[in-house]
Amino acid sequence: MTERYAVFGNPIGHSKSPKIHAMFAQDTAQSLTYEAILAPVDEFAASFKEFVSSNGRGANVTVPFKEQAFALCDELSEQAKLAGAVNTLSVMANGEVRGDNTDGLGLVSDLERNLGSLAGLNVLLVGAGGAARGCVLPLLQAGIAKLTIVNRTQTKAETLASLFAPFGNVDVLPIEHSGQSYDLIINSTSSSLTGDVPNISINTITLKTVCYDMMYGKEPTAFNLWAAAQGASQTIDGLGMLVGQAAESFNIWRNVKPSVEPVLTQLRAEL
Repeated sequence: MTERYAVFGNPIGHSKSPKIHAMFAQDTAQSLTYEAILAPVDEFAASFKEFVSSNGRGANVTVPFKEQAFALCDELSEQAKLAGAVNTLSVMANGEVRGDNTDGLGLVSDLERNLGSLAGLNVLLVGAGGAARGCVLPLLQAGIAKLTIVNRTQTKAETLASLFAPFGNVDVLPIEHSGQSYDLIINSTSSSLTGDVPNISINTITLKTVCYDMMYGKEPTAFNLWAAAQGASQTIDGLGMLVGQAAESFNIWRNVKPSVEPVLTQLRAEL
C-alpha cells in the first residue's frame, strides 16, 4: 500500500505543496502520494487522525493549524518547541506523532543558495509573529554575527528576543530607528500582501544590503520594490523558502534530500 502524505490547511486550494512533493518524489524515485486536505477550522486533530488511520505517514501543516498541530504531538524537535508551532508531522513506527518546524531551515537554505555562507552577517528581522519566531534559531545557527528584531509593537519583539537570547546575539530596536545599516534585512510580515511596506528607515539599507521578503508573487513584492528603490544590492522573494521548507520536510519523512532548483524553476515559470 502506497504511503500517503498530505498538507492540511483552511483554505488549501491554492497550495503548491502537492505539486512540489510530486516533483520531489519523481526526482528521488520515491513511491508515495501527496494530497491537499481541507480540514474544518476546529477539527484539525480529528482530520489528521482519520488520515493516519488510512496509511497517512506524514503531513505538512499550514494556516491556521500550526499551533493545533503543535498541541497533538507526542514528541517535538527543539526547533518546533522554540517556534511554538509545527509545520511537519511524522507518524513514527510506534504510532506516536513527532512535530518539526522546517520553515526557518527553508529560509536559511534559500539564503545560502543565493548568498553563500551567512557567517558574520548583521541581520535585521522585521516582524515578531509566527513566521519570525520559526526562523530565529536557524538564522543564529547559521553563524550570523547579530540579529536585530524590530516590530510595530516593540514588546512583542522584546518577548521574542528574550526567548532566543540563550542561543546567540539578539537585540531589539524601535522599528523606525535609523542609527545603523544591515547586511541582510528579512521582512517576515505579510505587509506585501496588501501592498504595504513596514515602517523601517531608508538608512537601514546601503548599496551592500540584501533584502528578503518571505512573501512572493509573479511581480516583485511591495517590500522588494521599495528596497530596490533605496539601492539594495539584491532583493529575493520567499518562493525559494517555500520550496526549501518542503525539501526539509521530505528529507525528514524519506531520509533523502531532493533537488530544489528544478522545482523552483518550474514554479517560478508558472506564477
